[in-house]
Amino acid sequence: TRKPGLFPPSKGNEISRAAAPWTHPGCRSPALFRRRKPLNGSLRPLPRFLFRTGLRGDAADGRTKSFLYLLRILPRLRKPPRYILLENVKGFEGSATRDLLVQTIEKCGFQYQEFLLSPTSLGIPNSRLRYFLIAKLQSSPFPFQVRGQILTEFPEPGSGNSPRREVAVAGGSERAAEPGKEENTEPRCRSADGTPRPGREAVLFKLETAEEMQRKRQRDGDLSVEMLRGFLEEDSGPSRYFLPPKPLLRYGLLLDVVKPTCRRSTCFTKGYGSYVEGTGSVLQTAEEVQIEDVYEALETLPEEEKLRKLATLKLRYFTPREIANLHGFPPEFGFPEQISTKQRYRLLGNSLNVLVVAKLIAILLGSSGNDSG
Repeated sequence: TRKPGLFPPSKGNEISRAAAPWTHPGCRSPALFRRRKPLNGSLRPLPRFLFRTGLRGDAADGRTKSFLYLLRILPRLRKPPRYILLENVKGFEGSATRDLLVQTIEKCGFQYQEFLLSPTSLGIPNSRLRYFLIAKLQSSPFPFQVRGQILTEFPEPGSGNSPRREVAVAGGSERAAEPGKEENTEPRCRSADGTPRPGREAVLFKLETAEEMQRKRQRDGDLSVEMLRGFLEEDSGPSRYFLPPKPLLRYGLLLDVVKPTCRRSTCFTKGYGSYVEGTGSVLQTAEEVQIEDVYEALETLPEEEKLRKLATLKLRYFTPREIANLHGFPPEFGFPEQISTKQRYRLLGNSLNVLVVAKLIAILLGSSGNDSG
């Protein structure tokens, strides 16, 4: 396994000159950046699997050496970066490496704020919870800065006292309720003509708990989030995106199925399209079919009948273009023709949400203290 590389920022990039001097681009194919230069003002410090599904070796893992090296040289730089933006998976906030990072930037005179953010905060119907840290070389704190707390919402511009959700750095829940706001639990996954579905008792028709079902209903009832329909291609192209019979039979009870009228989708990983379980939602294109009618008593049916019922949903994978839309990539973004569909899914699964990062950069560059930095 190749260790993550560190590359110097490109010349002529305004943000890269003011920000951290090195970056991990998160992409091993330079051809993907033919249309626009990568933003080299960020630090992507550690392989994600150190904190979620891997060995979780934290700072003791040899693959963290490059990042730890940056922390060692940062206090010795004559001209340290003015800005730092860092991203990692949820879980990094509880690591020893994060503690070392915070100690180092505090020693260097940075003011910083940590976040746990998902694209749903911007009205995008995709869950991709990530840890972010923004830091600025100045003596005055950010107007919205809360020491020892992780913000789970973007701060309102020009206000240091706007409503926000906070979690403690060690422990706590990222689902803390916003003051004065109650979540709408009315289901909003609508029928094909856009009208709400008739009331119906919740049915645990798949291998999910009552809590998971309720959480999905709440997300579909959040009117601040757009429907998936606006992120879909009008023509998804060849039938290769439809799920083949074998995965349908094997993973039918594990699929996260969404309709174009839903306001949610799960995180798309680099295994999407190759693996089914836990890699991202699949789209039900037969909107008129009630999914409950398909899944009820499904396990008791013979395979042939089971497959026939599942096929009525016309389930397909989201296309790479649709995932790019959910990640906030602009319409002019595209892959070179020689990049396969599998490679596109892998690159998008390792990517960032462009709009979330763009807003954090705007907050970072637009925030002002008593120092000019």
